[in-house]
Amino acid sequence: MPEQPRVVLLKPLVTSPLIEVGEYSYYDDPDEPTAFETRNVLYHYGPEKLVIGKFCALGTGVRFIMNGANHRMDGPSTFPFPIMGGAWAEHFDALTGLPGRGDTVVGNDVWFGYRTTVMPGVRIGHGAIIASGSVVVDDVPDYGIVGGNPARLIRTRYSEADIARLLAVAWWDWPAEHLGRHLRTVMAGGIDDLEAAAPPGR
Repeated sequence: MPEQPRVVLLKPLVTSPLIEVGEYSYYDDPDEPTAFETRNVLYHYGPEKLVIGKFCALGTGVRFIMNGANHRMDGPSTFPFPIMGGAWAEHFDALTGLPGRGDTVVGNDVWFGYRTTVMPGVRIGHGAIIASGSVVVDDVPDYGIVGGNPARLIRTRYSEADIARLLAVAWWDWPAEHLGRHLRTVMAGGIDDLEAAAPPGR
C-alpha cells in the first residue's frame, strides 16, 4: 500500500497452493512485510492448508505454526534424527504418522494483535479478536475475544442470537460497491442497521 509501506495486502503475495487468503486481508510489519509467506507461516511442509478469510487484520509478528513442526512424542527421544541425512535418513519412515489436526482456518473480519501465535489445526471464527501476545491452541468461536498463553475465551462480542444475525448478514460477502456505500454502518452501526443495509437476498 503506497501510503503505508509497512502494510501489505496478502492475497496478491501468496504463491503457495497450501495458503489461501481472502480479499482485503492485510499484514502490518515495519520489516519485510512482503515476506509473510516465509517469515510468518512456519514449518509448512504440507499437506495441511492455511486458510485466511476476507477483511482480516494481522498485526506485526503474527505467526502460524503448521503441522510440520510436530515431533514424535511416543518414544524416548523427540529428536527428528532422519532429517539430519546420512545413514539416519534411511529411517525417515519413523517420522510418518505424526498426529495432525488438519487445516488451520481463519474466518472473515478477524483481528490479530501484535505477536500472536496460532498453533496447527486451529479454527478461528468470523469476527474474532485475538489479543496481543496470545498463543491460540484451541478453536475460537465466532465473535469471540481470546487472550493469554494459552489463549482463553475472555468473552464474546455479541449474544448468541446477535451472532446468528451477523453471520446471516455476512457483510464480508457484499459486493464491493454496495459495501462502499454502507461502510459507516458496517464500522459503527447496530445489527438492525446492518440488516437494513444488506443487499437484496441477504
